[in-house]
Amino acid sequence: MSGIDHLLYLAFVALASYAQTMTGFAFALILLGLTGLFSLATLPEMVNAVNMLTLVNAVVALRGAGHELDWRMMRAPMIASLIGVVGGVMALEWIAGNAALLARALLGLTILVCALLLVIRTRPRERLSSRSSFISFGLVSGLLGGLFSAAGPPMVYHLYRQPLPLALIRNSLLILFAANATLRLGLVAASGNLSLSSVWLAAEALPVVVMMSAWARHRARASSVQTVKRLVFVLLLASGLGLLIPALSSLLS
Repeated sequence: MSGIDHLLYLAFVALASYAQTMTGFAFALILLGLTGLFSLATLPEMVNAVNMLTLVNAVVALRGAGHELDWRMMRAPMIASLIGVVGGVMALEWIAGNAALLARALLGLTILVCALLLVIRTRPRERLSSRSSFISFGLVSGLLGGLFSAAGPPMVYHLYRQPLPLALIRNSLLILFAANATLRLGLVAASGNLSLSSVWLAAEALPVVVMMSAWARHRARASSVQTVKRLVFVLLLASGLGLLIPALSSLLS
């Protein structure tokens, strides 16, 4: 990476950290999408770096938020998501080793679907969804977390439909991401696939994540969150198309 590449990377990290802390999601998707669009690093390297940074972001954003968490509600979907993480890590190792273009296309498609889920207007439920629905969405979130360290979209879609306070939704998402990131990091390290370059990428961005997350944590109001969600949609749409179209063109040619 050149000096300009490093500056771009840190700018993308700051933007992703702000969006994640304000809304409870989008860190991995924004960072993977933008770094992939500019080809700043290989997908496995960046996914592992994002994994480490997601964990740091969640820990910083959750400081002092223990009274705004419902462990009883999140216990079952969290267990399901951890199971999904194992499957996702195994799938990424195969895809990255056998079809790099397919991995980029799959990431682009995932980002596009997530962008659409973000703007789909759904009526808030009057009652909390069933336990089985929480488990199902948790499992899919874990699968995406294992693949791309991007566990957010399914649970984001599900939780934002529930009759719950905004702070509880945000913190529930963050604790889920932290658990997924911890397990994924352990699996990757145990398999010997945690490269030194990923560690350096994470270390380089660490101060930016900590400072931006701490700053944004005090600005998460309902009105500002909606504005950030619109910005996230535009970024995801652009980066998803930028990854998907070239990858599909190469695969079809």
